[in-house]
Amino acid sequence: MSTLSSLYDAHLTIAGHPITWREILGNAFGFASAVGGLRRRVWAWPVGIVGNVLLFTVFIAATFDAQAQQPLFGQAGRQVFFIVTSIYGWHRWQQAKAERMDLGDGDAPAIDPRWATARERVAYLVAAAAGVLVCQWAFSIVGAGWPAPRWYYWCDAWIFVGSMLATYAMARGWNDFWLAWIAVDLVGVPLLWHSGYYPSAILYVFYGGLCVAGFVTWLRATTAAPDQPLREKVPA
Repeated sequence: MSTLSSLYDAHLTIAGHPITWREILGNAFGFASAVGGLRRRVWAWPVGIVGNVLLFTVFIAATFDAQAQQPLFGQAGRQVFFIVTSIYGWHRWQQAKAERMDLGDGDAPAIDPRWATARERVAYLVAAAAGVLVCQWAFSIVGAGWPAPRWYYWCDAWIFVGSMLATYAMARGWNDFWLAWIAVDLVGVPLLWHSGYYPSAILYVFYGGLCVAGFVTWLRATTAAPDQPLREKVPA
């Protein structure tokens, strides 16, 4: 147990701020997963799951240690949903990749990107608005004993719901998912910095740049074959 505890608590101290290796490695896996998503590679999903597990332990730490940083309930909870949604995305992309291999196109990316249809877009925007409304209330109830301004819970809910939407849209192969991540980053960076999660905040800045590059890359892949449907036969 002492060895496990030492590994769990291992950290660096930068400018007087202790930063656990779990946070550093979790974000490194997350960044690698984002690169895999940009390249539309199946391995992006399992790599991302490893990062989700590590980051969950970071954000939920204050539940078990009164001396830990203040928790981000939405940030912790979304890691769990990331894992669930990533399993779904992993399954979809694996099946799409298998179909391509059967057609002799095994070296191609797993999916062909496309825009969500108008009906799909209306559905996810309505669901996102309702999700933010419900989640900010739920997070405020869970954190009732922790003095935080009301805007904090709205921001945490925005990040939580936007992250779920982005991951689901990535699984579906929608270009929209990059825009969802950019919207998450615009709120996530200042909130993480404000809460003392500096490595995550800095990495989210790089995520933002990667999201712009990914959006352009996927958009070019879409316009290159505008009449070619997403080659998946996986049920929704």
